[in-house]
Amino acid sequence: MRRQRERTSGFTLLEIVAVAAIVAMLAAVLLPLAPRGTSRQRLAAYAVEAAALLKADRTAAVRRNAQVSAQIDAPGRMIRSGSTGRVLQIPGDVAFQALLPLTCNERPARSTISFFATGMSCGGTIVLSRLGTGFEVRVNWLTGGIEVAARNAPST
Repeated sequence: MRRQRERTSGFTLLEIVAVAAIVAMLAAVLLPLAPRGTSRQRLAAYAVEAAALLKADRTAAVRRNAQVSAQIDAPGRMIRSGSTGRVLQIPGDVAFQALLPLTCNERPARSTISFFATGMSCGGTIVLSRLGTGFEVRVNWLTGGIEVAARNAPST
């Protein structure tokens, strides 16, 4: 009786291989369906990169003693540095909005955030959001200071 119980307890190699095959098939079917979009951490990194690009333009304006303007292309989902030409491309799964002044220094702003030799700016806000979370990159119009702030994205 004891020998018979020892033989039937546990799993056979065939049973373990069958379960592993079923798990592998389920993984092969379900993994491609899992969303692979921009994570919250990567979204924050995009906001910090945008702020760094704008800070570099502000610093360049003060050093050169001349106006430097960053190009903001919301439909094209990109930000181009006015001092280095560096481009930050925002992925398609991230909502991208730019709230910019219509005029800057009595001239049309044309989708730019401009920095002057004094460090001042005409200001603007860039909003990056995805799945209920977001970040604002704010440029103060008076001081030219740049900050990144977390925000709740509007529900769609």
